[in-house]
Amino acid sequence: MKVAIAGAGAVGRSIARELLRSGHRVMLLERKLDHIDPAAIPDAVWVHADACELALLEDADLETYEVVIAATGDDKANLVHSLLAKTEFGVRRVVARVNDPRNEWLFDESWGVDVAVSTPRLLASLVEEAVSVGDLVRLMTLRQGQANLVEITLPGDTALAGKPVRALTLPRDAALVTILRGGRVIVPQGDDPFEGDDELLFVTSLEAEEDLRIALAQHGIRP
Repeated sequence: MKVAIAGAGAVGRSIARELLRSGHRVMLLERKLDHIDPAAIPDAVWVHADACELALLEDADLETYEVVIAATGDDKANLVHSLLAKTEFGVRRVVARVNDPRNEWLFDESWGVDVAVSTPRLLASLVEEAVSVGDLVRLMTLRQGQANLVEITLPGDTALAGKPVRALTLPRDAALVTILRGGRVIVPQGDDPFEGDDELLFVTSLEAEEDLRIALAQHGIRP
C-alpha cells in the first residue's frame, strides 16, 4: 500500500520503518525543516509540508495514497489532517494518534477518523489485560467508534474447559475472532475446545458489549 504519515518525529519514523519493512511505500510529511532527515529513512519519500495546508497536500498527491496516518504530537493538527484526508482527498482509511486522552471523544467519523489510537488508553488496557484474569477488557475501538475489540482471559479452572467453541452462546453483533493459547493464534472453529488460561478476543458492537458480559456470566465467567 501507499501510506502517508503526517509527523516525522519519533512516532512517525517508527511507524514508517515498520511499514517499509513490510513492503509498503511510505511518504513522511513534516512541517519542521530540522526534522527532515532523508538519510534516517532513505526508502521513504520525505516532504516538507504542513499537514494542515490543503495546497501543500495537493502538491504531495495525497489522493493517490490508500492510508493516511496522522501521527503528529498535536491533536488539533491530527484532527484537521484527518478531516482533509477524508473529505478533500477521499483517502480510504485514516488512522489518527490521540495525544491527550481528554480529546479522544473528538476522534470519530465526523473528523474523518476511521481508527483512533490513544497510547495512554492502549497501555492502560494492556496493564488491565495482564492483571485481570476473568475481566472483559476493551483493547481498541474500531469502525469510527461503532465496534470494539475486547479480550478476556479464562481462569485456569474455567467451566468452559473442554467444551467446544459452539457451546459459547454469543449475542447478536458479537463474534469470537481469535483464541490466544501458549503463543499460538487460533482461528476458532465450532469443534475446537476451550482450555484454561485461553485469551479470547471478540469484536462486538457498543450495544452488544454488555450482552456479551451477560453471556459470559451464564457460562460461569463473571467479567
